[in-house]
Amino acid sequence: MDKLRAVLGGRDGNNDNRNVLQAANEASTLGWGTRLKGFLVFVVIGVVCTILGVCCLFIPKVGLILFIVFYTLGNICSLASTMFLMGPLKQLKRMCDKTRAFATIVMITCLVLTLCAAFWWKIFALTLLFVILQVLAFAWYSLSYIPFARDAVLKFFSMMCNMCVK
Repeated sequence: MDKLRAVLGGRDGNNDNRNVLQAANEASTLGWGTRLKGFLVFVVIGVVCTILGVCCLFIPKVGLILFIVFYTLGNICSLASTMFLMGPLKQLKRMCDKTRAFATIVMITCLVLTLCAAFWWKIFALTLLFVILQVLAFAWYSLSYIPFARDAVLKFFSMMCNMCVK
């Protein structure tokens, strides 16, 4: 509203040095209790959507579509929940860190491709493949927040592969 007043008053209105992300981050300053409540609400919604999706999987004809929608919505809510804890700008910066940028790109791509394969292309085998990739990408992304977790998982699978070869 202040920008509108500045423009209508003949002033330029561009005298602040903030960009859109900084403005969004400043507008989203919440108290710690509110952040925690928002986090918990979104985590619960994400878990409920995921469980509801799995339950809908057994409904004839529409079950697969409902599963895909609820499961993908659950993943999006789970991802959005962490924005309440650290703020949207910090979350986006962390998602784009060099250690998890690739995992973020794969995860978001899998979320989008899952919905595209289900609703536009209507190829259910491809949809299931994207759901599986979505699960793996979300797990790999989540492991990036736990120190040395990715290294431990890679070491475990390397050990398992060596055991299978022998």
